Amino acid sequence: MSAYRGKYADELIANAAYIGTPGKGILAADESTGTIGKRLSSINVENIESNRRALRELLFTTPGALECLSGVILFEETLYQKTASVSLIFAGKPFVEVMKEGGVLPGIKVDKGVVELAGTNGETTTQGLDGLAQRCQQYYSAGARFAKWRAVLKIGPNEPSQLAINENANGLARYAIICQENGLVPIVEPEILVDGPHSIDKCADVTERVLAACYKALNDHHVLLEGTLLKPNMVTPGSEAKKVAPEIIAEYTVRALQRTVPAAVPAIVFLSGGQSEEEATVNLNAMNKLKTKKPWSLSFSFGRALQQSTLKTWAGKEENVKKARAAFLTRCKANSQATLGTYEGSSGLSEAASESLHVKDYKY
Repeated sequence: MSAYRGKYADELIANAAYIGTPGKGILAADESTGTIGKRLSSINVENIESNRRALRELLFTTPGALECLSGVILFEETLYQKTASVSLIFAGKPFVEVMKEGGVLPGIKVDKGVVELAGTNGETTTQGLDGLAQRCQQYYSAGARFAKWRAVLKIGPNEPSQLAINENANGLARYAIICQENGLVPIVEPEILVDGPHSIDKCADVTERVLAACYKALNDHHVLLEGTLLKPNMVTPGSEAKKVAPEIIAEYTVRALQRTVPAAVPAIVFLSGGQSEEEATVNLNAMNKLKTKKPWSLSFSFGRALQQSTLKTWAGKEENVKKARAAFLTRCKANSQATLGTYEGSSGLSEAASESLHVKDYKY
């Protein structure tokens, strides 16, 4: 058997292609309770269930925003939450239903975080395979149609090690086939952290090695590539190195993908990796303007780079909801245009949109 052809195969192919629709992308709203707590504390809002729900409701019910999205990645808590009963339009409606009515597929974060790989210099592997099949079945029943699993690699003098590359590639492949057997499109996310002083050439070299290993593992595990998505880092210089132009990032990133990602993969949805909102958008736009062979659509799966200015504008206050929604819609439209290569920049750029979102050794 070359690739999975079980009962969900056609559905997986259709859903993966839909998520990759040009003009649309993914909102990553799957921050763990601890991570969303850090975001809320930055605006002096308490990390309790009602506040987490209020922030996500603000995002999901922004008029016009879902038209720019094809998927939203949720944390388990959010998959089962509803809108507030006082909401005029969506009163007491499950978030999953709000998304489906807006033409957006709900997704779910399924990994259980990273643990250190013994014998390495702080490198990690991702846990969460135990009981994954049963959890996927439950999430599918609850309305989820795709999943996300984040592997994390770092660039150092001797990193990533071949052990870390192989271990994370195999973990991603095992996760991917389990998801497909249970009806969920797997997003394969091998994130190479931007931390460090390395050059863009070093990042390109590591990115190509990591992606080559991932697609070897995905093939070994009989994963149906047409029913998957890739969520990679953009190829950039390290956080402590001098920045380069968006056109250079576009050239290096697309070349790395051309060398490693099979044409069977329908879409590549980039992570923002601590770039500012505007940087992430401009770099994605540059890739889509690039005149070269691109057999997959190039889109986004942004968390911080879609939410930062919205979060700061909202500040946990009901009277700011309208302005916060306007800020969110601005970023959604900007990234929608970037998937088509038609983004021309924002003249009224907010301070939050140009703020670096880099966090060293970022834990999701």
